Amino acid sequence: MWTEHGLVLRLREKYAFIDFLVSAIDGFRRHRTGRHSALMAHYGFLSVFPLFLALTTILGFVLQGNPDLADRIINSAMSSIPIVGQTLSIDPTALHGNVFVLIFGLGASLWAGTKALVVTQTAMNDIWEIPEYARPNMARTRWRALLGIGVVGISQIAASVATGLIAVSGVSWLNRILLGLATVAINVAALYVAYQVLTAVWLSRGQRLPGAAGAGFGFAVLQVVGTTVVSRAIARATPIYGTFASVIGLITWLSLHAMISLLGVEANAALDRRRRATAAAQPVESM
Repeated sequence: MWTEHGLVLRLREKYAFIDFLVSAIDGFRRHRTGRHSALMAHYGFLSVFPLFLALTTILGFVLQGNPDLADRIINSAMSSIPIVGQTLSIDPTALHGNVFVLIFGLGASLWAGTKALVVTQTAMNDIWEIPEYARPNMARTRWRALLGIGVVGISQIAASVATGLIAVSGVSWLNRILLGLATVAINVAALYVAYQVLTAVWLSRGQRLPGAAGAGFGFAVLQVVGTTVVSRAIARATPIYGTFASVIGLITWLSLHAMISLLGVEANAALDRRRRATAAAQPVESM
């Protein structure tokens, strides 16, 4: 195995960062983290379109009998959204509220979102190498997934509002920096909580915080860049190509978020393995 090669071992013994990096890369391979992140993105993608369907039918309810609101929406950035934006621009009355569609959309979105968080739990438990007998049963796994949805949903709403202000507002550079720091803090706090909620064993602060800090910063960068790029791309795209671009962009965005969140867990686990190995290598003081 390449991690046991003579040169690699010598570098690991000499440099702490290389030892951490090799351990994290090896853990990524052994724990099938890439596969887990792909499944997370898959179920996350499945949850978005039913939610989009539910939001569309809610918009239909709101627009019924309210032409003034329809005119304001047509003249806003919402008219640039693929599919729905085109319908709003051509014939706002084509959107109708439907209770059955609303219930189906919310239910399907909740199911897919729960599956995404179940996969996330499996990934985190694999990364921490928790044996199967110590993992929660099906009912507790679903309950943890619902808690995780709450944590992620609240944090994403707060972070998206902050990053949206950064991307589109004309505030001063000082305020932009403060908003950026607030976004990072929100992401770090959410990941710090989620890493515990979605892991079967209790983790200390040191086992959660380093990876949460790194992944939280990565989330903030993705949110700022994504908000800016997507808003410009949608505004310039035709309805057909805008739809394709939105789907590809959404899959990429979800995949990157899933990968970054699991890389944070891998970093935490690699640091923890190094701490335990260092502690075991230290001589025991004689009485």
